[in-house]
Amino acid sequence: MQKRGKKYKKAMEFLKEWMAYTVDEAVDLLEKTNTVKFDPTTEVHFNLNLNPKYQDQMIRTTITLPNGSGKTPKICVFSDGSTPNEELKKLWAEVVGDEELITEIEKGNISPDFDVCVAAPSMMRHLWKIARILWPKGLMPNPKTGTVWPDLAAIVKEIAAWKFEFKTDKQGNVHSIFGKLSFGKDKLKQNLEHFLNVVNEVKPSGAKGKYINTIYVCNAMGPSIKLDLSGDTK
Repeated sequence: MQKRGKKYKKAMEFLKEWMAYTVDEAVDLLEKTNTVKFDPTTEVHFNLNLNPKYQDQMIRTTITLPNGSGKTPKICVFSDGSTPNEELKKLWAEVVGDEELITEIEKGNISPDFDVCVAAPSMMRHLWKIARILWPKGLMPNPKTGTVWPDLAAIVKEIAAWKFEFKTDKQGNVHSIFGKLSFGKDKLKQNLEHFLNVVNEVKPSGAKGKYINTIYVCNAMGPSIKLDLSGDTK
C-alpha cells in the first residue's frame, strides 16, 4: 500500500469515504484538499461501462473548455505552404514545416515531443513515413478529431485556445485535466460542467446499460473527490 504524507492525510480529513459530492461541493473541496505550493492542474476521471475493443463502444473526440485548460500546447504543423509559416508561428505553432520537417522527424533530428500535430489534407500522403512514430504517441493528424484541415490558421487558433482531444483508454475510461486551481471556483465549475455534458453527449451507440459508473476529480497529487451522479447520467 502506498504511504501517504502528512499533507495528504490532512487533506483527506475534509472528505468522507462513503460520500459523493455535488459539482459545487467538489470544486470547493479542490481548494481545501490542495497539498502542493505550486498551481496544480485539476483532473477529472471517468469510470465508464464501455468495452473499447468494440468500435461502437469507443470515445475519441475534442473539447474546448469555456475557460481554457491552463496549459499552453506545443503545436506542430505539417503545412502545404498555403499559410505562411511565420503567420502560423505567431498563432502559437511551435514547429511548422513540410516534407523536410517530416524527413527530419524520420531521421530523429527533431523529437516529436508535441501535444498535438495538425496537417493540411495534401500533407497526409507524406505522413505515412513517420506514422510509426506519431501513432503510438497519439499525434497522428486525423480528420475525425479536427486535426486535418485546409485552414491551418483557424485550427491552430482553436488549439492554442486549448481545443484538445480526449478518448477512452484500454479499459474504456477517460482521464483528463479541466483547468488550474488558480482559475477559481466559478471557472472550474464551468469547465467541469461542460466536460460532464460533452461526455454524456458523445455516449457511444454501443454502450449498454448504465453508461457512467463513477466520476472523480482531484488536484495533481491530491485525494480523489467522488461526484454525485444522481440525475446527471444515464
